[in-house]
Amino acid sequence: MSYDLIKPKSPRLAGAKLRLLVSMLEEPRISRLLHRPLFGTLGISRLRRLELEEPATETPLVEASSNDQAELSESRAAPPTLPQPSIEDFRRAYQDSTTDPEAVATRVIESVRRSNAADPPLRAIIACDEDDVLAQARASSKRWKQGRPLSALDGVPVAVKDELDQLPYPTTVGTAFLRHRPEQDATTVERLRAAGALLIGKANMHEIGLGVTGLNPHHGTVRNPFDPTRHTGGSSSGSAAAVAAGLCPVAIGADGGGSIRIPSGLCGVVGLKPTFGRVSEAGAFPLCASLGHVGPIGNSTADVACAYGIIAGPDLRDPMTAGQPAPVIPSGPPSDLNGLRIGIYEPWFKDAEPEIVAAIEKVVEALKDAGAKVVPIEIPGLDDMRVAQLILIVTEMLECMSQFLPEHRKEHGLDVRMNFALAAFLGDADRRIANRVRTRAIRDFTRAFGMADIILTPITGRTAPPIRPDAADGGESDLATLSELMRFVACGNLTGLPAISIPVGYDSFGLPIGMQAIAPWWREDLLLSLSYFTENLVARRLPEVSFSEQLLHRGRVA
Repeated sequence: MSYDLIKPKSPRLAGAKLRLLVSMLEEPRISRLLHRPLFGTLGISRLRRLELEEPATETPLVEASSNDQAELSESRAAPPTLPQPSIEDFRRAYQDSTTDPEAVATRVIESVRRSNAADPPLRAIIACDEDDVLAQARASSKRWKQGRPLSALDGVPVAVKDELDQLPYPTTVGTAFLRHRPEQDATTVERLRAAGALLIGKANMHEIGLGVTGLNPHHGTVRNPFDPTRHTGGSSSGSAAAVAAGLCPVAIGADGGGSIRIPSGLCGVVGLKPTFGRVSEAGAFPLCASLGHVGPIGNSTADVACAYGIIAGPDLRDPMTAGQPAPVIPSGPPSDLNGLRIGIYEPWFKDAEPEIVAAIEKVVEALKDAGAKVVPIEIPGLDDMRVAQLILIVTEMLECMSQFLPEHRKEHGLDVRMNFALAAFLGDADRRIANRVRTRAIRDFTRAFGMADIILTPITGRTAPPIRPDAADGGESDLATLSELMRFVACGNLTGLPAISIPVGYDSFGLPIGMQAIAPWWREDLLLSLSYFTENLVARRLPEVSFSEQLLHRGRVA
């Protein structure tokens, strides 16, 4: 077996050139000639020639294994020193009456205003109903004064990706024309609200999640807090940027092809994509039914673990969540990593910029010193997985958005229009092949987890890419950057495996580097334990753009 993950080669297009290509692809007579070479470049033509014996798996809902798997004992280690305040910092401040949720809400509102008035604007939060935020804060302040907070999250600022329904906001999914008015919160939002979270508004995203840079020509492209000339990654761009910039210690994202993990990695925060079916999708816009995962992005592992513990679990509104094993949520780092087997597929692991590989190798050495054992593994068919995930996400999104296309097609960005024009040439046979690849991928990862408890890779093949001015109006097509950003993540959506992005350092430009850990289905506890442990190995930096200092001003509340 040889490492087969290819890097599609195609010139980057934006502006007039991309507009011309899109207009040709949307012209039926011309598009019939153009789509064939493009499918060859993307690998779709090759996948169509595959002879697969496996049956099709339409959803990656995998039963929990009864095999022996690693268990790590928790220690009482002190939490790491972080540059931004955590959920625990807010809880202590409220408990000690050094501030209260009303004061914090006022500062959050002002910080959101300032972030969007900056030059360039951050554009992490695209909707903030100030009256609603203050009303939530007043109720939370009353609970804290009475000594009856609903949870550790009571009064703590939380942002929600604009893919999930949240009253009183419309859900736009990053588009210019959609303004879906929900009648109730998404289940995830409902659970956060029941825990007392201070829901500060809707976070920006790459349009309909069909891209991984965070570029959005309708609501403004989100800027990376570590360097505002760089992308955040996407599609949960606003969620990751809001956390990294200190507007909130935790936010909710959604991940159909790396959309939680990529922006978390590029923005230097922690992002968890739970197992498929672990967190309810009810009230999330149904963009990609067999690939989508809702999950938390946080300033720290503890912040992610807290939010995950609130949103995970069965939901009658989402049948996919039924029958899952109970979530196990570690409260701190393990005392050691004795017995933990770390799987590394070396050619895949090293298929990234040298600075990224070096930073992760340094962390791996520290994990070995703590008792972990590195086990060489092989994962065949990674390029088949890449193409299968591509086929499924564009066809599922086209199916979801088809009701709007006759009237609103030209209101989409050019990159979305191009993807939809190509998706029109994909049919049921292509989806069957992709789902057969999914079956094989689940089998191959199951075999890998027979040898390893956790698999480590980089999150991305490069650090945050620059924002190109020529893409501001209509988007861009950049297969090389897409490949670099998605190289390690697409398989997690195809198979439904849980995975986490952990900050592990910075490159020579000061841009964050993220490490991905993948665990067997339903073993989010292993991911959180490893993230807790790794967090104590790496010093975190304050980004160039930060508002956290304003949120927890000291000064006793009367």
